[in-house]
Amino acid sequence: MNGVTGRMGTHQHLLRSIDAIRADGGIPLPDGTAIVPFPLLVGRDRAKLEALSARTGDAPWTTDLDAALANPDYAVYFDAQATACRAPAVRRAIAAGKHIYCEKPSAVTASEALDLYRRAKRAGVRHGVVQDKLWLPGVLALRDLVARGFFGRVLSVRGEFGYWVFEGDTVPAQRPSWNYRAEDGGGIIADMFAHWRYVLDEVFGRVTAVSCRGARHIDQRWNEAGQPFDATADDAAYATFELEGGIIAQFNSSWCVRVRRDDLLTIQVDGTRGSAVAGLRDCWVQSSTATPRPVWNPDVETGADYRAGWERLPAASAPKNAFRAEWELFLRHVVCGDPFPWDLLAGAKGVQLAELGLESWRARSWITVPVLEA
Repeated sequence: MNGVTGRMGTHQHLLRSIDAIRADGGIPLPDGTAIVPFPLLVGRDRAKLEALSARTGDAPWTTDLDAALANPDYAVYFDAQATACRAPAVRRAIAAGKHIYCEKPSAVTASEALDLYRRAKRAGVRHGVVQDKLWLPGVLALRDLVARGFFGRVLSVRGEFGYWVFEGDTVPAQRPSWNYRAEDGGGIIADMFAHWRYVLDEVFGRVTAVSCRGARHIDQRWNEAGQPFDATADDAAYATFELEGGIIAQFNSSWCVRVRRDDLLTIQVDGTRGSAVAGLRDCWVQSSTATPRPVWNPDVETGADYRAGWERLPAASAPKNAFRAEWELFLRHVVCGDPFPWDLLAGAKGVQLAELGLESWRARSWITVPVLEA
């Protein structure tokens, strides 16, 4: 596991996924056996690795990636490093014959991401990319509503994502400083369009075109050492996507927005027979029969409670951590050969959309999203 000393790698991948799976005795299989992962922690900071090892039952660690890749006891290579570091390390892991699982974006450019997929296919290794939001309870509810035909014909999808990320001078920033340097692979378009690609493709329909306006709202931030630096990456994006079937999707993504909505991510879906609004965990619905009949008259206080006509869906079961859910599927894919469609090609599609979003911003025009050929 390379790069798990970072916030996401530590909490979501190591502690709440791999360590939690181990604490529960592994992933049970039908024959009564279980898949039990044994992590080897890899990184550059010896002190962080040693501290993280102590938190996970003295897991072995090393600062020597080549030695880790040469070790036959470890069959899977996982990468949660900064984006700019990912593709070179994944190429080395593929050459070493390791199965590949990595965070998204899988690479900085679409051509590089597609190259990783082709290398993995030629090497015959199994491979996957983190697409965690597909296992969020709110998104699972939307997927179920689409499958049941609740919406009738889906007309539009509206996503609002983001929160205020502090600049780092008086209040510590919640995200690593490289996120705000384009030269280090930062930017909210590169980060979040990879998410919106798989959510839209898998829940509503394939993305066929994009119109994007990015922005760098805050020009100066402070790094982990407390030093100011010039931000060079986009920290907000306002995008419209065309999907197959004539669906229009709009997503606002921002690290410069103060939250006054139900969750850090909300997705509203409107259809001919009903609508839904999902957050990370909850989902509210309004059918056509429960839809009120508003009349526009801004000079009169209506007293209407527009939230009252929405019904909160009951949770199907206690939600499992989304990262852990996908980890379990990937490890079953490696050990048992179970299907796992979220591969490096799926990861390349996310990078492709980010790349085309940036192109749309530069050209100030709509850009067609071609089918990515394997």
